[in-house]
Amino acid sequence: MQIAVHHRGSGRMSGSEFRSFQARRPEHERWELVGGVAMMMTPPTIAHNQIASNLERLLNDALARHAPAWMAAQRPGLDLGTGDFRPEPDVGVIDADYDPGQRFVDKAYLLAEVISDTDEVIVPGTDRRWIEVKRELYRAHPQCLAVLVIAQARMEVMLELRGSGGWTSISLEAGDELSLPTFGLVCGVADLYERTPVPRN
Repeated sequence: MQIAVHHRGSGRMSGSEFRSFQARRPEHERWELVGGVAMMMTPPTIAHNQIASNLERLLNDALARHAPAWMAAQRPGLDLGTGDFRPEPDVGVIDADYDPGQRFVDKAYLLAEVISDTDEVIVPGTDRRWIEVKRELYRAHPQCLAVLVIAQARMEVMLELRGSGGWTSISLEAGDELSLPTFGLVCGVADLYERTPVPRN
């Protein structure tokens, strides 16, 4: 696991300070603000990228038919209004109407993470993994209707859906169906892993 912290012991960053810092970094670098600390994420594996690409494609195909005002995008810059955190989800469903130079959104309707080594980092000042905190942040986002946490070494998906009574969580494995009615998507869990070496059992 390779993680770089931006300052050498210079303290915590606010969300606006992080965005200013991020704007000065090369575009190929991927940074997140984790508990007030800027961290550079490990470059993802090919399998990780393929899973994210598969999900993005499946969602966009479904949204084009079912909800054309929305679109799926990889790594949307997300401002959730939480001071110490600026996560960068692997895939998000956002408004399809955006400006040509726009980098960040403050609304997302579905947020998905393909778990990587850096998601296992312990958030500074806590005993919690970054993926656990991200799930909590996403569920607290008022516009978010669904959260997906996708394993990259095996066919396993945690699906969380917001309903009238709150959130429900469903664990899915190979052979199961992934159903997201609000987004018009019904597919197999295995479809997320097309063109990856992940075993299909």
